[in-house]
Amino acid sequence: MSKTILTCAVTGAGAYTEKSRHVPVSPEQIAGECIAAARAGAAVCHIHVRDSSGAPSMEAALYREVAERIRASDTDLVINLTTGAGARYIPDKDDPLTPAAGSTLTTPEVRVRHVVELKPEICSLDIGTMNFGRHAVLNTPAHVAAMAEMVQAVGTKPELEVFDVGHIDHARRMVGEGIIAGNPFFQICLGVAGGAPATPEALIALKSFLPPDAHWGGFGVSAASLPMVALCVLLGGHVRVGLEDNLYLRRGELAPGNAALVEQAVDIVSKLGGQLATAAEAREILELKKAEGVAGALCN
Repeated sequence: MSKTILTCAVTGAGAYTEKSRHVPVSPEQIAGECIAAARAGAAVCHIHVRDSSGAPSMEAALYREVAERIRASDTDLVINLTTGAGARYIPDKDDPLTPAAGSTLTTPEVRVRHVVELKPEICSLDIGTMNFGRHAVLNTPAHVAAMAEMVQAVGTKPELEVFDVGHIDHARRMVGEGIIAGNPFFQICLGVAGGAPATPEALIALKSFLPPDAHWGGFGVSAASLPMVALCVLLGGHVRVGLEDNLYLRRGELAPGNAALVEQAVDIVSKLGGQLATAAEAREILELKKAEGVAGALCN
């Protein structure tokens, strides 16, 4: 059994601050949760940022502060920045071609500008257009290809986030056309309303469509988080937990922070006979380039 890379998604873009006071909001809080998660066993932290109200933000300055704070801690951690923001589209009731309040749809350049500036080792790349909860996210082939080109140009590896079989099919075509370079890294996302369900059958099915020898990990949201950790390990994949995906340690008990969720996942991996990868080992497994700039100082 090869070593398992554990990613912690520390905050996400959901309005979870209304449900739990433990979800980090400020750059200081987000960086602190990343550092705590790393000390608990995470090799990678997947990062969104929020404004002072707790709402999701795309401000590059907030990402920069998070990265700088992690850097100052001297914690060895692979930084994974989201590019998922800027895809939401809500049609106006009377004119569907006009975006309604809450739409964030913007250009590929805006969606990846923080990645281009900070040059993290990994960034997420949502592959498909889909219903996502009560709204829709638009990731057109042209936009996805443009984002992939821009992030790879600065040495960042795109983590291909797939929510259904069609997304994998499109990603495979991107690999075949050379739009995605090197051995791809897939993240199978399960349980989001509008995507594949968080069930063993769905994970096994989606895994079967991956390219041979591709790196992959997976996660389930809410109550499916820990069961999917176990199943991903048994199927040879990497794992992800965190307050972006799940707020609870167990039914009725809110997690006091990301480190507690990481500790649960560490215990599962260990009990199943697996070993966790360090940040340095994760870089080797995923064939990451040494990052430059702010995030690059985290590399040994």
